[in-house]
Amino acid sequence: MSSENGLASRLYRGDADLNIVGRRRLWFVVAGIATIIALLGISLLRFDLGIEFAGGNEFQLPARVGTVVEAQDAVTEAIAALPDAADAQVATSQRVGNAQDGTLMVRTSELSPEDSTAVKTALGERFGLQPAEISDNRVSGAWGAAVTERALLALLVFIGLVTVYLVVRFEWRMAIAAVASLLLDLLLTAGIYAIVGFEVTPSTVIGFLTILGYALYDVVVVFDKIQENTRGITAGSNQTYAEAANLAVNQTLMRSINTSVVALLPVGGLLFIGAGLLGAGTLKDLGLVLFVGMGLAIYSSLFFATPVLVALKDREPRIRAHNQRVLGKRSSMAARAAAPAAGAESAGAAGDAAQAAMAGSAPKVGSRPSAKRPTGTRGGRPPSGGKRPSGTKR
Repeated sequence: MSSENGLASRLYRGDADLNIVGRRRLWFVVAGIATIIALLGISLLRFDLGIEFAGGNEFQLPARVGTVVEAQDAVTEAIAALPDAADAQVATSQRVGNAQDGTLMVRTSELSPEDSTAVKTALGERFGLQPAEISDNRVSGAWGAAVTERALLALLVFIGLVTVYLVVRFEWRMAIAAVASLLLDLLLTAGIYAIVGFEVTPSTVIGFLTILGYALYDVVVVFDKIQENTRGITAGSNQTYAEAANLAVNQTLMRSINTSVVALLPVGGLLFIGAGLLGAGTLKDLGLVLFVGMGLAIYSSLFFATPVLVALKDREPRIRAHNQRVLGKRSSMAARAAAPAAGAESAGAAGDAAQAAMAGSAPKVGSRPSAKRPTGTRGGRPPSGGKRPSGTKR
């Protein structure tokens, strides 16, 4: 196969003819199963809330004292020695920066000021540090509740403004389809966080709001092409609305893939280099939610938003009548094309029957033709009572 006819080339030209919209029931089933799994994960496993949301204490030590495991074990032993903190425990621990100038952060459940001071004293004795070298930050759970409330309010305002824009720019059906894809993207990202056990921090909330803008951009690009392909579609009878929308998806598919790759590369660098190699914990929280959300936005914008739009448009009386007219025209054209072929077939069958009849009446090969005798004669003699001609002898 030549490179011009390869899948990549056909995707760039927009003539790959992938039947994405025609298989919308499959995409709906996939989205439904993923939604059920995400809801079960959120309700049963729940989120691993960070110290900012759940409340607690964070102890920061110089990274030169040892490894993350050693710092975590030291905090665990110090908490176990507290008489009034039997339920307290270590939540998370991580290293920020390199082994010399970095910091070891150990987060625990909420402690009283007296218990926090006792833990700092125990850590100083364990690693030979001055009290000023150990930082202790205490965060109340009320602060996390306030942040969550503000984040939900910002999410509702964002969705409201997006809906108004899409109704003005396109139509209300496109607005519903776009918002549905955004909510699906958020729900699946949240489900992955709950199932895998990623920690939810304020950076995660910021990432959630960021991926909404990216997912919306991809949906608007596809819907703009659909609007271009379907403008005045009811005046003709060549394409149904679903076929025109599927063509738009094929024409923008490579653009969406390129945009997603370009967007995911810096986010991947932020996640794997900034968080993995440099040890920046805040970058990990932000990069992780962006990477997961942008990856899911590819599916939600191409394989969910457009099929939802087509399902809504097919219920519109004007579009439904147009689709029936297009399909009826194709059926009649197919019937007219099949009629001459059927007539030729019938004529051929009649000719074959005539030839068979002629073959049956023809004499067999090698047989002698039969001669007819004169009527009323027998044995070659004239009829009885007849006279022989005069002058003949017996």
